[in-house]
Amino acid sequence: MYLLEKKQFRIAILDLYEGVTNQGMRCIREILNQFGDINNLDLLWDEFDVRQKNEVPDLTYDIFISSGGPGSPLDSEGSEWEKIYFNWLHHVEKWNNNVGNVQKKYVFLICHSFQLACRHYNIGNVCQRKSTSFGVFPVHLLKDGKEEIVFDEMKDPFYAVDSRDYQVVEPRHNAMIEMGATILAIEKERPHIHLERAIMAVRFNDYMIGTQFHPEADAVGMSMYLQTEEKKKTVVENYGQEKWASMIEQLNDPDKIIFTYEHILPNFLQIAVQGLQPVEV
Repeated sequence: MYLLEKKQFRIAILDLYEGVTNQGMRCIREILNQFGDINNLDLLWDEFDVRQKNEVPDLTYDIFISSGGPGSPLDSEGSEWEKIYFNWLHHVEKWNNNVGNVQKKYVFLICHSFQLACRHYNIGNVCQRKSTSFGVFPVHLLKDGKEEIVFDEMKDPFYAVDSRDYQVVEPRHNAMIEMGATILAIEKERPHIHLERAIMAVRFNDYMIGTQFHPEADAVGMSMYLQTEEKKKTVVENYGQEKWASMIEQLNDPDKIIFTYEHILPNFLQIAVQGLQPVEV
């Protein structure tokens, strides 16, 4: 028996930004380009406009990355696009649960996609925050997170870009145990605020993982974006000059966002690429 190295992989990016201008899609594309170049792989990807065009990928793809997005992860309940999205998720699960399918499908869910999945599987309370979480924040690893290979080399805490008005709290542990899910990380501790800390990352099953933060955020691009006149004005008006300056400083810290960008999604891709290598007998 020997390993036949596979060099070409098909990736589907599920775009949940609903046409809103964003940095997330650019960052995902750049990570894929960099990963392919570094590892001498031919990564072919297509993008699917989930919320505007009801588009989802079929199962000819090897890897799926589902993006963040604007708005409420609650208001879309029962919408046509959400039904199609969850149906896609069901088909991926069905494929992976079939023992006859040796090569599995790997899924990474980011922010809005993560919140939708948590509501869909009923593993926590998805609700609106008292105030927007926007900036660079520490993320604390739990026991399972410290053993999670996608978080290999990540410090505890590590730092990530957070941008959300909603959160997942109050984990339903029985539901998680039943589906084999584990909480990997939670948000920063705030002893002066008597609120439960949000779930920041979950391993849903052997082939699907998600984060409530943005692991795809790149320091250089985000820093340049925040320093544009329009975006700086928006951030300062909404969060203050101090918040804007703090974000610029932390984005340029090599131990913070740069480190997160270089490890989490690339680790996920490395695991998927290794798992997708066919074995010839």
